[in-house]
Amino acid sequence: MLTYIFIGLALGSLYALAAASLVVTYKSAGILNFAFGSMAFFVAKFYYWANQTQGWSLASTAVVSLLVVAPGLGVALYLLVFRFLRNSSTLIKIVSSIGVSVALPAVALMLFGNDAIAQAPGLAPLPVAHWQVFGATVTLDQIIIYAFLIAVVVLGTLALQFTDVGLKVRAMVNSEALTSLSGTSPNAVSLGVWAVSGLLAGAAGIMAAPSVSLTISSMTLLMASAFAAVVAARLRNLGAAVLIALLIGVVTDLIQYWLPSSSTWGTNLVKSVPFIVLVLFLLYYLVRGGDLGQERQGGGMLDAAIRPGGDDGTRVTAALGAVTGRLRWYSPRTLLGLAPLVIMALLPEMLSGYWQGLVARGFALAIVYLSFSLVAGDGGMIWLCQITFAGAGGLIAAELWTELGFDPIGAALIGAAIMAPIGVLIGALTIRLGDLYVALVTLSFGLLVDQVVFSQPRFLPAMGGIPFGRPSFAQSDYAFAYFALAVFLIVGAVIVNLRRSTSGLAVNAIRWSQPASRTLGIKVIRMKLALSGIAAFVAGLGGAMLSMYDFSNDPSVYGTFNGLIWLAVLVSIGIRSVTSALLAGICFTLLPAVFQTHLSGDIWLQAPAVLFGLGAIMLATNPEGAVAMNARALESLVFGKLVRRSTGSDQAMLSADLDTDEVFDAAHRAHTVGAGAPAATPELPATTAFGTREVNR
Repeated sequence: MLTYIFIGLALGSLYALAAASLVVTYKSAGILNFAFGSMAFFVAKFYYWANQTQGWSLASTAVVSLLVVAPGLGVALYLLVFRFLRNSSTLIKIVSSIGVSVALPAVALMLFGNDAIAQAPGLAPLPVAHWQVFGATVTLDQIIIYAFLIAVVVLGTLALQFTDVGLKVRAMVNSEALTSLSGTSPNAVSLGVWAVSGLLAGAAGIMAAPSVSLTISSMTLLMASAFAAVVAARLRNLGAAVLIALLIGVVTDLIQYWLPSSSTWGTNLVKSVPFIVLVLFLLYYLVRGGDLGQERQGGGMLDAAIRPGGDDGTRVTAALGAVTGRLRWYSPRTLLGLAPLVIMALLPEMLSGYWQGLVARGFALAIVYLSFSLVAGDGGMIWLCQITFAGAGGLIAAELWTELGFDPIGAALIGAAIMAPIGVLIGALTIRLGDLYVALVTLSFGLLVDQVVFSQPRFLPAMGGIPFGRPSFAQSDYAFAYFALAVFLIVGAVIVNLRRSTSGLAVNAIRWSQPASRTLGIKVIRMKLALSGIAAFVAGLGGAMLSMYDFSNDPSVYGTFNGLIWLAVLVSIGIRSVTSALLAGICFTLLPAVFQTHLSGDIWLQAPAVLFGLGAIMLATNPEGAVAMNARALESLVFGKLVRRSTGSDQAMLSADLDTDEVFDAAHRAHTVGAGAPAATPELPATTAFGTREVNR
């Protein structure tokens, strides 16, 4: 047993290093760094490349990796991305850091090679020395991990409590504005914090590689496991995060000791320990404290006073919902928004063979993207498990078709319908949580399903998944493409109609401010739960359509980490636009194929991931996404004279402001209208129809 405890302490120490880095960056910058695993992978990949490929000595490789590359990476990411995010919305912070997590591993593979690594070295010389302690085996790798964690905790505590540098860091956590007034540069302090974060990420990656393997999935899973300790410490208590991370590591390995190694149930339980701990602590805090509301932004009262008003997307989003009801399908702006849909609808006619099939798959994937748009764009709920609903919906549909002989369309609808109550349940469990907690809980739910359900051998016969057929009229890729497009348009029309309805106005009011919505009599919880169920249904339907295209459901395709890439692609294009969902589906399927087909060399295989990641990173400076940005430019070109004539100024055309009272008055009128009476269309200023840049196609 003692041997398992030593191994568990080593694993827990790695979790603790990750948790310490996550807590430090969150406390100082207000950002929970979802790119920690990718940073760890990048440094560990460099370490392997320098030592094993370039022939550097172990000592020189360690010095350069930990004292140059790792801190330099943290500083570079701060300067390029994270310094723009302090006052951004939680969604933008999460997606931008996810963008880094998508692009960084691809850059590492382009720079240091993408060969499979069977055995990665740690900081200990090979062969690794080991000793017997009370009959248990302890390796030098484990001792280095223990020593590094102790050094980080002791030196970090002393530095924060008893040095001028620590005083400046603690001052910036309390108030960036007051720190600046005292003569200390917040940027300089932040550079130091991110350099330390890079160092911790690099050390965790190098020390974890010998035991968990040097792959991006293993490093990202290390980060996700550390999230349990971070949430248990309520995002801010560094000591508690370290202790809980150690406990998670020990419990994980003791379970392996107590349960037989041949037990599938035991293996799944071991993989699920961090996520079970996360859920238990969340339930404990909810029962004890009654609420885990929105995490507070960094800074004090002065910071709040000088912070730009409104959330990045909230003001525009709420205004869009109020304006949408005024637009008609034949209005110039609506027709302009439909033009990309028409162009993409012609792609199956213009392409053939392999490319036609990719377009068909892109149309099916776009249906899943509509569920992202519903839950995050309309509901303001940052769910990171939509791909899980897609995979489960497709899996149930494939089982019904294979085992019970259901018609493919009927099986798809049943699979999607089963997802709806699960979505409502997830919504009910997270309704009282702040945005960041919601993201972490849904991420943990997706990872739990990955480990316990999707990894079952019965769902992966010969690694091809469960067979699933297409409808008789859609056997060819050409026919299936238009079948998937028809389903997409039906779902998209329902979403557009929902946004134009009285319920849509209520949803937009809730997104603007939940407390204010409650004062209007809007049932916030009921509306969010309904939206959760609809979004889960749409995701399940999209997953079934993807399975139809593939002629099977392979659960490995629907891993939670793949879902993060899907989300990053959609948000970088535009989270609330139906057109964006279709464009995202096409881009995700066509772009990698273009690089693979027309550009030779392994290095180009990683280019699409870099581009997808960069698109998400750009949200730091363009929160509305690429479609909204280009729509504004195009509308200014096409409708500029018309708007100037109606508003009298260019500034009014460019404004995205809408008086809060008008939004809530419109929502209130819509919500209180009787069932038999038509809802009054809100009278908005002439500037609003064009000034808010409605991109809700």
